Amino acid sequence: MESLSKYNYLHHLGRYLMMMKHALARPEKFSMYWKETMRQMNDIGIGSLIIVCLISVFIGAVAAIQFAYQLDGQLVPRYYIGYIVRDLALIELSPTITCLVLAGKVGSNMAAEIGGMRQKEHIDAMEVMGVNTAAYLITPKVIAAVCVIPLLVTFSAFVAIIGGYLASVPTGLITDSEYIQGVRSFFVPYNVFMMYVKSVVFAVILTSVSCYQGYYVKGGSIELGQASTRAVVYSDIIILLADYLIALLLTG
Repeated sequence: MESLSKYNYLHHLGRYLMMMKHALARPEKFSMYWKETMRQMNDIGIGSLIIVCLISVFIGAVAAIQFAYQLDGQLVPRYYIGYIVRDLALIELSPTITCLVLAGKVGSNMAAEIGGMRQKEHIDAMEVMGVNTAAYLITPKVIAAVCVIPLLVTFSAFVAIIGGYLASVPTGLITDSEYIQGVRSFFVPYNVFMMYVKSVVFAVILTSVSCYQGYYVKGGSIELGQASTRAVVYSDIIILLADYLIALLLTG
């Protein structure tokens, strides 16, 4: 039973790598890919803006309140709240939490879209016509995610800092000048680089894993629902694992 489980993991890994090899092949007609990429960028970017904004505000607000509580009665200066909220948003919370949420929103949608096409035999019909379906269906989604998700993560970090301000300054935890001093203190540009590395890697993971689950779905509506669920679960697990590995490599 254990060997069979290992075989299944290797089988899925090999099939995933073969799918990505076909997906990254040279496209037949660039105009078709351009239109689909623009559509995906609109769906991923504009469609996710509100949920990213809401999550980011509360990320910053909760971080500010928690650190104000931790620093209460300590010798650490109060302006460190702004400094900690900024670096926490840049290094960890904005790229990771944003991509985990997008895996649930965008990833499940991609798995359901491609899975529906597989079940209705649209993919089989395109393959009969000689279309590289992996490239046509998956590549625009990956390119759109790699272009748009780093922008969403940047917006998330900015909104998280504003959320920390709204939670700490009007409530009297810290003064306006102290929070701004903290946000401007000890800035390391390398942290921004780490944020963008994470956002690009996570974007590739959440799109390719979700597309894989939809591309090879079999059965009916129940199996399609299960594939959408697996897309979210596997994407989240791999994103968290990649987050650990990137942190290990870039901060070691």
